[in-house]
Amino acid sequence: MDLNLLRVLDALLQENSVSRAAERLGTSPAAVSRSLARLRRAVGDPLLVRAGQGMVPTPRALELREEVGALLRGCDNVLRPGAGFEAVHLQRTFTVQATDLILAGVAGPLADRIRAAAPHVDVVFLPEALEGGPALRQGTVDVELGVLGQLDPEIRTRHITQKQLVGVARTGHPLFDKRIDARRFAAADHIGISRHGKRRGPIDQALADRGLRRRVAVVVPSHTSAMILARDTDLVALTLADWLPGTAAALGLRTFPIPFDVAPIDLGLAWHPRNSVDPGHSWFRDHVAAAVLAPSGPGDQNLRG
Repeated sequence: MDLNLLRVLDALLQENSVSRAAERLGTSPAAVSRSLARLRRAVGDPLLVRAGQGMVPTPRALELREEVGALLRGCDNVLRPGAGFEAVHLQRTFTVQATDLILAGVAGPLADRIRAAAPHVDVVFLPEALEGGPALRQGTVDVELGVLGQLDPEIRTRHITQKQLVGVARTGHPLFDKRIDARRFAAADHIGISRHGKRRGPIDQALADRGLRRRVAVVVPSHTSAMILARDTDLVALTLADWLPGTAAALGLRTFPIPFDVAPIDLGLAWHPRNSVDPGHSWFRDHVAAAVLAPSGPGDQNLRG
């Protein structure tokens, strides 16, 4: 049956009047009368009959009233983006790609937020092994989180925040005996963090601009291994300012400002445009962004909501 006929039927059953139904639908009484005739033939029932100056519904019309209204509301929900979405009823698994450093700060508050709002939603974190590939396009990853780069041209992004790089070393490191300037920073042996074994980055360029060079004595593939190595040696690593301070303290580490200007790190989200208007995906992205802005770790005071 024509969906427009169902809308006419719904208006007629609500108003019990051709003229009022026409006013409600923004059409003419003649058009509603023609639709009523078609409805009577389709249903095999007069639906509305004269009673004095007005019209009254037949028993069949009364049976149809709630059913037709519910059917139209269901159709509207299907066709209206996000209509009727309630996170508490969402049953879904989202996959997030992130570095171990971002994961360590985000996973806890994100899990708390998800569990409180949508107890049937699960989250799978993946390492950056798929970075630079078509993972978002293929649907292997729902959200890429962190420093964004090498994305397919159609990928959508959202900036969350900026974080400054800081140095980190064991609490008793000789570097803390005196003021840390660029020369003393460069003279220390450093830990590089790269899944691809890269030894140079923005820090090295900033040092080169000052006529300085550091020694990257060890390169490791993850921030976790870098922090543990910094805890057990006199090597210096890099991390994000104000990120997991309780974790650093629990490991016996101490952070310090890098003694020269270094551009901050941009943290953001990336996703495929097919998910842009999906209400569940949009809801999840909002919670990921909120978790980035309130990271936590062992011993950290965190803001979870």
